Amino acid sequence: MTRTATPSEIIEAISGVVGNGQRPVALHEPFFHGNENAYLKSCVDTGWVSSVGKYVTDFERELAANCGAAHAVVMVNGTCAIHAALLGIGVQPLDEVLIPSLTFVATANAVVHAGGVPHFVDVEETSLGIDPVALRLHLSDVAIVRDGTAVNKQTGRVIRALVPVHVFGHPCQMEQLAEIANEWHLALLEDATEALGSTVMGANVGSQHTAVFSFNGNKIVTTGGGGAVVTQDKALHDRLKHLTTTAKLPHAWEFQHDDVAYNYRMPNINAALGCAQLEQLPHFLASKRALARAYMQAFDGLPGLRILPSPPGTESNFWLVTLVADNPMEGWLPEALTQLHAVGLLCRPVWQPLHKLPMYTQNPRSALPRTESLSNRIISLPSSVQLGLRHMGGNTAPAPDLRPTYELTSQ
Repeated sequence: MTRTATPSEIIEAISGVVGNGQRPVALHEPFFHGNENAYLKSCVDTGWVSSVGKYVTDFERELAANCGAAHAVVMVNGTCAIHAALLGIGVQPLDEVLIPSLTFVATANAVVHAGGVPHFVDVEETSLGIDPVALRLHLSDVAIVRDGTAVNKQTGRVIRALVPVHVFGHPCQMEQLAEIANEWHLALLEDATEALGSTVMGANVGSQHTAVFSFNGNKIVTTGGGGAVVTQDKALHDRLKHLTTTAKLPHAWEFQHDDVAYNYRMPNINAALGCAQLEQLPHFLASKRALARAYMQAFDGLPGLRILPSPPGTESNFWLVTLVADNPMEGWLPEALTQLHAVGLLCRPVWQPLHKLPMYTQNPRSALPRTESLSNRIISLPSSVQLGLRHMGGNTAPAPDLRPTYELTSQ
């Protein structure tokens, strides 16, 4: 059996990419190099800091255009965005929603918030996303279509939706998954919370299907805290906008509401930060892809390890550069992470598989052999935008954006 590179060899490879300067090196830090201060100052100077203001509108418009979508609704965080989107696509109480077990807990939590039941399925190693072959076999075994609706034969519950996740920004096999969703009459929602700027066959993630994004402080573009749903469906957009703004009916002064809804509105001051960040996204992407290439070179030849590349037909944003061990010895992962943290390289494992968390151990699931294997073989490497700048042909900062800046004095 081929040996797996030692922690000291991994440390040397990472240090060759990020340099031997200041420690610790964070997993992912925000990078502010544009109009952030100006736009934030505009909000403070004008007093438009809360849930209405021009930057909310601007950010929604620019985000939709960037993703190739017709509409966007921005919200306070990605979990709320997934929750609202699930309600918008028709998830009802006790409906099952197919999601990977290898994802951040927010995906499952949002299903529960919507009244649904997470139904865990396995992933494949090319993208870390849902395995369409395994999914089709699982549905053929446990489900039946009755009157145009998929039903779980074991639980008697409707299987309402499929939520693929683009893990660490690597687009999963959306064409095949969309075919399965169509065959089984499932609503399809992309959890693209980590995948802003990633593409599939040249098309931006979010341009083909309704998708959710996150703008947490550790994402490629941040609003401090924030999320969004992008869609081509105007009726869905209008429903989500209404549902996430307390279902208030338009009126100059009266407070009339026509539904039990949510206050998920993104504040203007957060959207202002997002506008400035989104202007720099092309340069952020270039830096992160340069960083991924540098890691690939650094790890080339180290035994038993590989940096996950963009899956075929896609271009990842490399939100987190992913180191995968092929067949490590037992105990390799905790020992490697212990030594990495000891020298200030704050790498992380992938999430604990959701079906192993105490609140989800009894949920319906397929066989999950790859999920359980990968959870012991993945290390996420330091992936901040600024770490890639030194690998961009001598550039030390993103080039200035040439689009007009926003008017700073009016709301």
